[in-house]
Amino acid sequence: MTMQQNTINPLDILARLSWGESDDLEFKSAKGGLPGSLWDTYSAMANTRGGVILLGVENDGTVTGIRDTNNIKKNFWDTINNRGKVSINLLNNDDIQEVKHSRGILLAIRVPRAARYQSPVFIGQNPLIGTYRRNSEGDYHCTEQEVSRMLADRAEEPADSRILEHFSIGDLDLPSLQQYRQRLASHKPTHPWLSEDDRGLLSKVGGWRTSRFSGKQGLTVAGLIMFGQEETLREALPQYHIDYREKLSDNFELRWTDRLTLDGTWTGNLFQFYIRIVQRLAADLKLPFQLNGDLFRKGETVVHVAIREALVNALIHADYQGQGGIVIEKYQDRFEFSNPGSLLISFDQLLHGNVSECRNKSLQTMFTMIGAAEKAGSGVDKILMGWNSQHWRSPMVKEQMQPDRVLWILPMISLIPDESLVRLKTRFKTEFSKFNNLEIQALVTADIEGCVDNARMRQIANKHSADITKLFQNLVSRGILIQDGQGRWTQYYLPSKPDSLHKKDHSLHKGCQFLHKEEISGDSWDVLISIAQLAKLNKRLSPKKMESVILQLCQNHWLTRRQISDLVQRNSESMRSRFLAPMVEHGLLQLRYPNNPNRTDQAYRTKSEPKIDAKNAP
Repeated sequence: MTMQQNTINPLDILARLSWGESDDLEFKSAKGGLPGSLWDTYSAMANTRGGVILLGVENDGTVTGIRDTNNIKKNFWDTINNRGKVSINLLNNDDIQEVKHSRGILLAIRVPRAARYQSPVFIGQNPLIGTYRRNSEGDYHCTEQEVSRMLADRAEEPADSRILEHFSIGDLDLPSLQQYRQRLASHKPTHPWLSEDDRGLLSKVGGWRTSRFSGKQGLTVAGLIMFGQEETLREALPQYHIDYREKLSDNFELRWTDRLTLDGTWTGNLFQFYIRIVQRLAADLKLPFQLNGDLFRKGETVVHVAIREALVNALIHADYQGQGGIVIEKYQDRFEFSNPGSLLISFDQLLHGNVSECRNKSLQTMFTMIGAAEKAGSGVDKILMGWNSQHWRSPMVKEQMQPDRVLWILPMISLIPDESLVRLKTRFKTEFSKFNNLEIQALVTADIEGCVDNARMRQIANKHSADITKLFQNLVSRGILIQDGQGRWTQYYLPSKPDSLHKKDHSLHKGCQFLHKEEISGDSWDVLISIAQLAKLNKRLSPKKMESVILQLCQNHWLTRRQISDLVQRNSESMRSRFLAPMVEHGLLQLRYPNNPNRTDQAYRTKSEPKIDAKNAP
């Protein structure tokens, strides 16, 4: 039997089960019975985005099969239902399936994502030492800070309702509170809360609270964040940070064309941040004014509403104890809204809408009362509706870990740009006419955004994960796309073509880079492929040898992260964090754009040794 017959394509297994590659994947041998490491993976998947564990498969994909599936199943159920060993059982009977293979029976175990009230899922009896999460490298042990954030998110009391001891109304910027009252009066002129004094109004919107249990009363986190003064905010919430940036110039030397951040020149609270940037975000939109009953205020279009919803979404879902703060960025071709914290609902729930899980419910109330937010879980629907109205590419949402952050990108680019169609028709010639609409969408996305994956296509096409998996596998089998990675980390790229370069990079996909940003001849590319063979054929190459391969690849060419990852057949984000960034830091590689290290078209080259003057040499 050949090696190809001995191994499996795990995506075929998932598609056969209608589970799809949006789930992460992990192979476990199970030769000696139920592997102990399975429980670390169970915890990690449950605390991240769910996944599938395949028992009876070696790490390299070789199928060994399971001899006694009944005994494995019994041990599994006995352990997962033992609260002394596992904190909670998230599975039902349908989440374990037998899969027949020519080499034996496999067991597929689907682990769902834990709800916010179930996290953290941990092994043993102490969450601080038994909690795991998952990234592109596999399972990792959570830090005490990560566990604390998960425990805070599961609490019934919202994070922003906590009473701040030793803080009072005197710590607020009263003009901000007065402006808020005026906004409320404009939006709801007859509302009874308008008759309240400052403390009464704060109490109604959640900025001041009395605890039923302790009788303690005082200013809440929400009250201080919304109306506080910068120095007081920094004292109470050291991680608090808000930053608005505009980059509307093609001049790469000009870092920002406009910026608003905490610099001591303004009050620095969330309300002032909102009213100062909400107009700037939509200022340059060339859209006709529309009226639509009571849904939109005069002069607003669905796009204006979408931008406002995206802004408020970042403000009310942020973890104000998390790292990095809130960052809002406006570019010529897109908006980006980034906030600390993880998603509180699953990716599927987010796409389908109508599910309202908010980390800061008092802040949500405050923005709702002035007409800037909704409580019905319709914010995502409004964002999508606004973008669909212009036939722009669908907004994308990305979740990052270590530190936890959520990023929304709203691209102002045509769903199928003419220049992309021209490139694809030139590349595929007569074969292009054979592609269906869904295939064209996938190829256009790979062309514009640098790569495409299951999650992105589900945002664009609203299809089931398993259907998207079948689409990609069909395109890969025909040589139309190249697959990199597995499971949730799988990405697909157009095949490298040195003679077909992209002239413009919209830089929408944070995890992808366009290929061949500089002219590389076919012969030179062949040399690079030859150099990369050692890494491409050896998935367990030592870090030292991988560094050596990278240095050889970058010896004579500026190469992007995507190019290097494509050559060595490794995950792009992993390549950046494990090798490229440390090699730059240690002086082994140099950046093409050292003054802007986070450019999406950043390239790397081996740092040349300093030349020694022969006359002055020792």
